[in-house]
Amino acid sequence: MITSTELGIVAVSIEAVGQIVGQAAAESYGVVALAGRGRFSRLFPWGIKKGVDVVQRDDGLAIELRIVVEHGLKLGEVATTVRSRVEYELERMLGVPIASLEVHIDGVRSS
Repeated sequence: MITSTELGIVAVSIEAVGQIVGQAAAESYGVVALAGRGRFSRLFPWGIKKGVDVVQRDDGLAIELRIVVEHGLKLGEVATTVRSRVEYELERMLGVPIASLEVHIDGVRSS
């Protein structure tokens, strides 16, 4: 991913964007873990890019995020909070447009 500024070009890898998204989601209220795919996902619950898929399109970033939420919370509110936090962090750190941001709740876990 490449962004132009008045001082030059800044290149940011998709992996770095995935790390920003994952960290923002992990720090959001109600999120217990990022949900991964595959048989090793339970062994490494906070993998760097686990549960995060980022694709750069012509109209901006397309992000798919999979989370596990704490039991007893309103799932819609948690998803909205995660979405807002991720959008804020990406705007603050990168200033790139987001074409789509999908938050999937893959599980609910008791504390």
